[in-house]
Amino acid sequence: MALAFVMFGLFVSGVTAFPLLHEMNFLSSYLTNGATDLSPANYTGLTNWILTVREGLEVTYSKYPFIGYGYDWLAFAHLMIMLYFILPYKDPVRYEGVMHVGIWSSVLVFPLAFICGALREIPFYWRIIDCMFGVFCIPPLVYAIMQTRKLNVEGEANT
Repeated sequence: MALAFVMFGLFVSGVTAFPLLHEMNFLSSYLTNGATDLSPANYTGLTNWILTVREGLEVTYSKYPFIGYGYDWLAFAHLMIMLYFILPYKDPVRYEGVMHVGIWSSVLVFPLAFICGALREIPFYWRIIDCMFGVFCIPPLVYAIMQTRKLNVEGEANT
């Protein structure tokens, strides 16, 4: 079940990266109560940031639609990483190493978010949100490894 949670998170992260501009339009409409003025300068905090991202995507996609292809590859990468977790899901003892790689990947989200986020002028609170994937992914992976080790000990005792 713990691995299913991780796989579900990767799946959701993947499929939601495809329609990013549509999601930003929806979120912008929700955060501004359907206002027609979506200028980020007229808002503060999270609403300002979401409207800034929406505007950036809209301008970029209208002039350089191929940039969206990078998001398509990001989405694809999440879905492909999810597939690797099928191995330990089916045979956790044999593929325990995949779970360790998952933990390291989750840990490495933090330096990426804080270093690259600062370089790209991503607001600090948004970098914290980005780090939540690592925060929510590590506990189920640690739990799955602990359960796998119990299976391994039980398997050795039965042989």
